Amino acid sequence: MILTDKQILEEIEKGTILVEPFDRACLGTNSYDVHLGRYLATYKDEVLDARKHNEIETFEIPEDGYVLQPGNLYLGVTLEYTETHAHVPFLEGKSSVGRLGIDIHATAGKGDVGFCNTWTLEISVSKPVRVYYSMPIGQLIYFEVKGGIENYYNTKEDAKYNRRTLTPVESMMWRNKW
Repeated sequence: MILTDKQILEEIEKGTILVEPFDRACLGTNSYDVHLGRYLATYKDEVLDARKHNEIETFEIPEDGYVLQPGNLYLGVTLEYTETHAHVPFLEGKSSVGRLGIDIHATAGKGDVGFCNTWTLEISVSKPVRVYYSMPIGQLIYFEVKGGIENYYNTKEDAKYNRRTLTPVESMMWRNKW
């Protein structure tokens, strides 16, 4: 079941959901709008290798915006830091963003219970699009969890994306054992 606006507010009051900064105007009927953070990143190498640490170049979005180009993968970050201690958060693009041909995540739209961080966005575009710092970029939807939880994300020793950051985080696939 998806939480409604009233339920999201109740969970914020209880401390099981945290959004910083929080703006009541960003609360939808059953979601919370998040915004594009100050930084984007691109990978340094043309060919990425799943077994190695692929480094990124991070840059600040200029005041007059930045034009994303098709055929490139951009990593972005949400302006909002979030914590979700009792629900499964899903990040989806806003329809207005999708109608500009912007995809905000390739595969990682679901967070884990216990995820505490900004969200790294895997951005691609179908045609050139100028984006801006703090523009609405997505919406968080919260699902109820049925049953107890043994292994919260923020307490997992091997969690790869637990360090709080204001910048996009590159793939940590190379840390997996396979």
